[in-house]
Amino acid sequence: MAEAMEAAPILSTPDTHLLDATAPVASKDASSALSDEELSITYDIERTIKEIRQGRWKRIALQFPDEMLPDAPRVFQLLSRGLQKRDVSYTNGHANWTQSAEGSDDLTGPASQLSVDDAPEQEPRLYILADTSYGTCCVDEVAAEHVNADVVVHYGRACLSPTARLPVIYVFTHKSLPLEPLVKAFKETYPDTTAKVILAADVTYSDHVPSVHDRLVKEGYSNLFVTEVVRDPSSAIPNRTVPESVRDDPDSLKHWQLFHISDPPTALLLTLSSRVAAIHIYPTDQQSSNGDVKPLPASTAAALRRRYALLTKLSTVPIFGILINTLSVKNYLHIVDHVKEQIAAAGKKSYMFVVGKLNAAKVANFSEIGGWVVIGCWESSLVDSKDFWKPVITPFELELALKGDMDRVWTGAWRSDYQTILNAAQAEKSNEESQQEGVTDGVGDNTDQLADDDDTSEPESAPPEFDLRMGRYVSNTRPMQDFAAYASSGTQSARSPAAARALAKRAKGDLAMIGGTVSPGAEFLRSQRTWKGLGSDFEIRYDEDGSDDSTLVVEGRKGIARGYTVGDSVERR
Repeated sequence: MAEAMEAAPILSTPDTHLLDATAPVASKDASSALSDEELSITYDIERTIKEIRQGRWKRIALQFPDEMLPDAPRVFQLLSRGLQKRDVSYTNGHANWTQSAEGSDDLTGPASQLSVDDAPEQEPRLYILADTSYGTCCVDEVAAEHVNADVVVHYGRACLSPTARLPVIYVFTHKSLPLEPLVKAFKETYPDTTAKVILAADVTYSDHVPSVHDRLVKEGYSNLFVTEVVRDPSSAIPNRTVPESVRDDPDSLKHWQLFHISDPPTALLLTLSSRVAAIHIYPTDQQSSNGDVKPLPASTAAALRRRYALLTKLSTVPIFGILINTLSVKNYLHIVDHVKEQIAAAGKKSYMFVVGKLNAAKVANFSEIGGWVVIGCWESSLVDSKDFWKPVITPFELELALKGDMDRVWTGAWRSDYQTILNAAQAEKSNEESQQEGVTDGVGDNTDQLADDDDTSEPESAPPEFDLRMGRYVSNTRPMQDFAAYASSGTQSARSPAAARALAKRAKGDLAMIGGTVSPGAEFLRSQRTWKGLGSDFEIRYDEDGSDDSTLVVEGRKGIARGYTVGDSVERR
């Protein structure tokens, strides 16, 4: 028999506990116990100081991911000490002021010849960014501009997307990696020493790749390529160098296999799944009792099937939401315009949202949106929308979703960078313009005649589309195309006032208009939303004599929960 409770359970926090200390959001890890020398190596303090001095930047913003925030004060101190350090030497009784060894300022000279202009410049100022960014892999230029920063020092793993305004110093940090278990795992994975293998790693382990290559060459491997980190998401291997043969012929990358150190982001796996022969991942977070770690073959079939299922689900969606998930990635405004043009050309409606850091609760407030398109960096645009009410896709996937079932071809190839999408759109536009230039004047006259003949006919409503996922027809997939037909009909029927008035009445009853333009969002608010804001559920009903049935406003209950009073009464209830 269960024991009786000695006291009632605590269901709320007492007011006296509001000022008590709470557990920190970012937990301290082993790096907080490092010495100053070890911390300098981990966060590459010397190189950071050297680049700051070479750039002559005076306001430096330090951006840390959440897991590195406990080390931010110590890194701040080490950088401040390094930037303030100056060496003074004496020659023949004269003082020579010199910058530290890695500095670039030339401040040497006799003390008697020094003037105010020759004095050392103002020391740089450091700022730790504490705002919530869109993603830890992206550079938060907006937060850096709040302190008028000249440069951003970004710590941890990064997507390396081109920035729009500020220069960036990337510090990927240094992580230890046992070499012998990795070499053993590589030899078991590729027993053939002549196999064509590309060595790559996550940016936090990229400094180990050259040593791994040198060790494998000693083991007899002859067809290895060492990747280097570059800022080029549109490369055949995003943000990595590729072999010379691949630069000349990108399709030749299929003859290579990829050995990747540490778990890569899902966007990188989907991008490379159709470009290389095979991918093996060496996990860095798994250590067995004997030190052996087995590389795992990467399989993206399930992820690609899920992405294609989202496309078919959104093919009949009438309203799309464009989520701005970055304010610093270069060309993000161009891709926003491109996405809006694509949606409008398909006869669908789009609305643009800036919600900050993305989560399921924020986007669930907009129930009229049938699908979301994320505009972010090439990594953060791929969102696992299992917990979201409506699917979230990338601009590349939107292009496929807007195509018809007969035109949509899924090859398994997946792209993530925006520049490739913009280049393809520009090339397609150039081809269309060149084809239009080849049309003769006679054909143009015939076209005008056909257009005049079509003006006398009534526009036909668009046929319904079949939703393969739901197994039924959907008739409202292109609301903007339907409005264009209504508008053209109104112009053509201007000769008949009665018909024009009838059509106007019909349009007013069917479509919600804002500023003379159809608004599917307003139509959804009018017809399908059950709650439309405060006061929307209050309606004044009038009696037969014309008086309303509303009541006077009276004072309600007041007091505390254990004894309410109503109005001026002293009786407690």
